[in-house]
Amino acid sequence: MVKDQKLRRFVAIGMFSSISYILMLLNFPLPGFPAWLNIDFSEVPALVATIIYGPVSGIVVVLIKNILDWFMTGSETGIPIGHIANLVAAISYILPTYLIYKKISSKKGLIVGLIASTITMAVVMSFMNYYFILPAYSVLANWGAMSAAETRAIVTSAILPFNLIKGVVVTAVFLLLFSKLQVWINKVAPAKV
Repeated sequence: MVKDQKLRRFVAIGMFSSISYILMLLNFPLPGFPAWLNIDFSEVPALVATIIYGPVSGIVVVLIKNILDWFMTGSETGIPIGHIANLVAAISYILPTYLIYKKISSKKGLIVGLIASTITMAVVMSFMNYYFILPAYSVLANWGAMSAAETRAIVTSAILPFNLIKGVVVTAVFLLLFSKLQVWINKVAPAKV
């Protein structure tokens, strides 16, 4: 029985990773934002995996998705800066939802978790972009050096609002899917001890 559960989890992580990778390819820009900021729904399968199997499974889904994308599409800098940013964004989105939903296992808990996740992702990505991602692109992609004021302006006018919008859109899609998949999710989730 335990081997069967481990095998199911392993196969499910592979399936969720594949779906997540495909959804990552179906990205699109938002009007009014820089072209390099794209929305995709690849966090949705990772969030389902997290709710069913726990946070490590969700993180593995996101990690596999980003490794696949890096191998298949590469990186303009040679270093997967964008993939690392996507990994950090996804983890900062799925973990708060899991932690809150685990404490408050209801639709209200899920909604509170998703709201907290959206805010967490936006704040974390603002700091990451200010201190690491934008400076790394400036050097490695020859964007030219940005002053602290220019970096702050990009973070406050593009990064923060984009991640808030992305969080709201992904949350809406996830809630629509969750309402349809909740019975299945409860059925396939391992029994809690």
